[in-house]
Amino acid sequence: MDGKALAARVRAEVAGEVEEIGRPVGLATVLVGDDQASAIYVRRKQEACEEVGIAPIHYELSGDTSEQELLALVAELNDDDRVTGILVQLPLPDHMDEGRVIRSIAPVKDVDGFHPASAGHLLQGEPTFVAATPAGIMEILRAYEIPLLGARAVVVGRSNIVGKPMALLLLGEHATVTVCHSRTRDLGAVVREADVVVAAVGRAGMVTSEMVKGGAAVVDVGINRVDGKVVGDVAEDVRGVAGYLTPVPGGVGPMTIASLLRNTVRAARYQSGLLAFPGA
Repeated sequence: MDGKALAARVRAEVAGEVEEIGRPVGLATVLVGDDQASAIYVRRKQEACEEVGIAPIHYELSGDTSEQELLALVAELNDDDRVTGILVQLPLPDHMDEGRVIRSIAPVKDVDGFHPASAGHLLQGEPTFVAATPAGIMEILRAYEIPLLGARAVVVGRSNIVGKPMALLLLGEHATVTVCHSRTRDLGAVVREADVVVAAVGRAGMVTSEMVKGGAAVVDVGINRVDGKVVGDVAEDVRGVAGYLTPVPGGVGPMTIASLLRNTVRAARYQSGLLAFPGA
């Protein structure tokens, strides 16, 4: 399942939507510290914004920035009309409370979809902003016409960023969903029952061919470095068993960024009054 090609189509659609809105659209990214992986992720998001006509507004803070200083910056961005969406790149330094920082972002600008308000709307089946990785995965499944109604789906991983919202989105499509984690007994037996598998735990090669039902659709969210190579959470031998498989790289990653762009346009629609924002 080629996420790179699908993401190119989504970016083209987003570029058209940006033109239609009739107001500037800007995404503020905030990077704290000097983590190189985070810096690369932010740069890719900035480049994607420029490609579709969204203005990238970037802030870099040193690793010894205080939490109060970061919160003050977020408060400024909440009030800045140039800023349509706010993305604080995670992880943050250890001395900062990620939850408090996320909660400080105005819900109408929460394009990452991590704010408790966004999570609550998703839980109730009326999503505003959906976390970009699960949203991108759903677009991949739809594009490849993977049947979800009545399907058995297994999500391996229970993070707030991927696992939990992924399970809710699959439930919304009437799949029967099981969420697995580090305490799951006989993980292989559970995964083997699945028509759709989403692997999102950050452990290289954790899902093997013996764990996958023949013909299943397997989505690999993992990004791991092994011997200088980027590999996923799904072992290479799964390719011979699965009916569909997202590659790493080139699968979920490009669609995550494309979904972030979609969320930023959605934020612009809310702020322009083109969509009604719940609770506003």
